[in-house]
Order: sequence, then C-alpha cells, then structure tokens
Amino acid sequence: MSDRKLTAHVKSAGCAAKLSPSILDVVLAGVPRMRNDSVLVGFDTSDDAGVYRISADCALVQTVDFFPPMVDDPYTFGAIAAANALSDVYAMGGRPITALSILAYPGKGDLDDLEKILAGGADKIHECGCVILGGHSINDDEIKFGYAVTGTVHPERYWTNTGARPGDALIFTKRIGTGVVATALKRGMAAQEHINAAIQSMVTLNRAAAEALASLDVHSCTDVTGFGLMGHSREMAMGSNVTIEIEQGAIRWLPGAIDYALAGAISTGLNNNRDFASSCVQMKTDIAPEIESLLYDPQTSGGLLVSLPENDAKTLMREFPAAYRIGRVLERQGKPIHIS
Repeated sequence: MSDRKLTAHVKSAGCAAKLSPSILDVVLAGVPRMRNDSVLVGFDTSDDAGVYRISADCALVQTVDFFPPMVDDPYTFGAIAAANALSDVYAMGGRPITALSILAYPGKGDLDDLEKILAGGADKIHECGCVILGGHSINDDEIKFGYAVTGTVHPERYWTNTGARPGDALIFTKRIGTGVVATALKRGMAAQEHINAAIQSMVTLNRAAAEALASLDVHSCTDVTGFGLMGHSREMAMGSNVTIEIEQGAIRWLPGAIDYALAGAISTGLNNNRDFASSCVQMKTDIAPEIESLLYDPQTSGGLLVSLPENDAKTLMREFPAAYRIGRVLERQGKPIHIS
C-alpha cells in the first residue's frame, strides 16, 4: 500500500457520495418513459437494476454503480466497488456474467495505486464467474471507480422491490453501519478493528445470500446501499403499497457503529437520506438519537432486504446464518414505515 490516503482526497466516501434522493425524486419524475414490451423492470419503480427480456427463457439484468474511496487501501477499494456493483444483479435474482469498468483518476496520480484498484476489482468480479470486457476512464482529480454489470435471469423469476405482501417476514443479510465507520475513518477517529469489520462486510458478495434465496418464495428484494435502511425500506413499502414494521432492537450493527454515530460521524449522505425519508417513518417507540441516525446511514455494499413468507424466512435463517429477521410486512396503515 502506498502512503497516499485515498479517503483524504474525496468529499464523500463510498455510497454516501450519491446525489440526494430528494434531487433524484424530482428530476426523474420529468424524464420521459419509453414504452417497450421487452422492458420488464425500468427506472420508474426505483429497483436496483433494469430487466430486459431477450427471449422466452432469458432476460438481461443491467446496472451501473461507482463511487469515491471509503477506505485507504487501493486494492480493497477496488474489491468493494466491484462487490457493490455486483450486488444489484443479485438483488434482482440474477447471475452476473459481464462487467465494464468505470474509472475517474488523476492523470498524475500514483500508477501503483491505480493498478491495485483495478486488480482488486478484477479479483472480486472473477470471484463470481463474471468477466470484465473493458471499460472507460477519464482524468479527474477525485478518484471514482465502479462497474456496469450485466447479468441474466429467467423472465418469470426475477425479484423486484414492489412485491412485499402483508404477513411476510422481513429479513436482512448483513450488519449496518458502513457509512458512519467510513466517515470516522475519514476523520481519523476509527479503530482499526472496526475498519476491518466494515471492510469484511463490504467485500463480501451477496452471491451466497442470493443462492440461499433462489429456492424460496421471494416476494420482494432490494439491497440496502446509499439510501440507507429507511430509504430502501421506503421504496419497498411504497412500491408494494404496504407498511413495513421494523424492530429497531433486532437490527445488528457493525462494531463501533453506534459509538461513531454518537460521536457525530454523520455524513452529508446520511442527512440527505433523513431529510428525504423521515416523513415516511412513524416512531412507535422511543429511540436513541444515534440509533435513529443509523437507520438512515448510507451503506456501501450492504445486505439484501427480503420480504418472504414466514416458513421460507425460517428456512433461510437456518440455511444462511448471516440472515436475521428485522420486522414484518403489514397492510398499509398510515405511514409506510413503522419503527417499533
């Protein structure tokens, strides 16, 4: 690793660099939709990826994701960027097959760092049997990296974030807190063991979780990334016309996350998420301010949020121990999200 601290040269880290969901909500409403019967999932439902049917038994799953560094090691940054981009395909029930890299890097930057970023990404892409076909780069003072990923799925067996049903259990597959840990790292206040735990979570593919779900009756699925648990829960609840009840005491946090939130390691992305989604959230119990903040924490390479029948949820948690229950799906009543 070079002496260059990648996080010292970016304004926002990882998925916290996303545009505010409030901005996207306004702008995308004015973008014209094109009617095409082969488009099974477009951008109008805020799903993780688009789905385009190419035959009776095959559809393409397409997504793109890139961001600035949230860790200082270039190889690790590349691996996290790849895992994050692949996640959108897994969240749709797809299998990644090809990827194109997207790179912004200073022309006079350290070439050894650049090589390590690309190597970290390539190793993670190849881990799941996906292949890199090429990519595009630009000269930019701020480093940004990611991939456009294409996957395949059966046209009748893809998952969306709009199918949650009352009576479903709500399951999550990773711990939460990568945003506050990354912010604490950028500010020089994160303990190494907490950084390591967050990195381990971010480099872990959602492949195994998706494979464990493949034989189950998944009603709705999304990965929790830049818009935080509340933002992505909002999309699922509103898209499915249900209310999602989350037990805040059931959520598993990354080591150090609560302490860093309490210490004020709050990103602009977190505040943007809270400004956008908090009007959809009803607090049915008292909640500590730091826990409330973490509900909006932008996640990088976060876990899968899944709505499925109770018996299937039990099967999933038995066969994939990282999965745990955080709530349930109710008939629509009042606000789309209840925190109990």
